[in-house]
Amino acid sequence: MFTKPSIYYILGTPNAGERDPLKLLEEALKGGISHFQLREKGMNALTGQSLKEFALKCQALCRKYGVPFIINDDVELAHELNADGVHVGQEDAKASDVRARVGDRMMLGVSVHSVEEAAEAIQNGADYLGMGPIYGTKSKSDAKAPSGVSKIIQVRERFPEAPVIGIGGITADNAEAVWEAGAAGIAVISAITEAGNVQEEVQKMVASYKGAIL
Repeated sequence: MFTKPSIYYILGTPNAGERDPLKLLEEALKGGISHFQLREKGMNALTGQSLKEFALKCQALCRKYGVPFIINDDVELAHELNADGVHVGQEDAKASDVRARVGDRMMLGVSVHSVEEAAEAIQNGADYLGMGPIYGTKSKSDAKAPSGVSKIIQVRERFPEAPVIGIGGITADNAEAVWEAGAAGIAVISAITEAGNVQEEVQKMVASYKGAIL
């Protein structure tokens, strides 16, 4: 499911600004991302048929490059499109309900912010945990205060088999500490989306696993 270094790219049309989100995604895929999550939230986010059509285009690109396609929060859309996975936050659908809806055929990720939330997510069927925010982030207006890597370490100590994906303000320059804390991967929005050279930025993130920048 997650082989280090996993680079988990998150994108929605509101994140792309003036850039073409599909071109951003394909450049990231060419650069070597390992997972893609469609997170269509925020001002002017797509809904209904427009969202479905955009999601299908993202899914087609992911299939072209052999990368899992994951949908944030929208369990019904993930089910309809037969996505590879669905990811929910603490304020979204309950993990146990999502697991019951999608069965074992779909990867389930849950955002957590503590050891207690991690324990509950795992008990309710989560395949992996999104842990953060690690650093300050501008991609989520409702983000909690950054906690650094300490909570990743705590979760990894208690649940060593659970893949933990660090998220929140992670860049190629500060990712090494996240890897050292035991994260299976790093989730990124801004650092890739706003990069002048998306492929190169992804490659730098891959290289950060060993502390080497290309």
